[in-house]
Amino acid sequence: MKKIEHLGIAVSDMAAAREIYTALFGAPYKEETVESEQVNTVFFQCGPNKIELLEATGPDSAIAKYIAKKGEGIHHIAFQVEDIEAEMARLRTAGFQLLNEQPKRGADNMRICFVHPRSANGVLIELCEPIKQ
Repeated sequence: MKKIEHLGIAVSDMAAAREIYTALFGAPYKEETVESEQVNTVFFQCGPNKIELLEATGPDSAIAKYIAKKGEGIHHIAFQVEDIEAEMARLRTAGFQLLNEQPKRGADNMRICFVHPRSANGVLIELCEPIKQ
């Protein structure tokens, strides 16, 4: 793994959260809806790091279920990898449970895969590989 790519924060009211994080970090650099995940995202740059706000677009989304169970807050830590398929294979071999069989398209021009929190001391980990243009 190369670096922490971003921290994902689950929010129930994107407009209110955007105001808070804009006051902290300045204007967001990207806003995007990821239909496959039923989520609206807003990204902020914080020095070399990124913060992703996540708001559910429907009651069945993972974010809606997360907020109903645990409330708003840090949802996941994302790590950038150079070869997501190789990293997925390495983690499977090491006994980690992955939530995705294959990488899928995520927000901010990334291919992604999630590692189940049971495999990582209760922390949802996202693997991210930038999509090469």
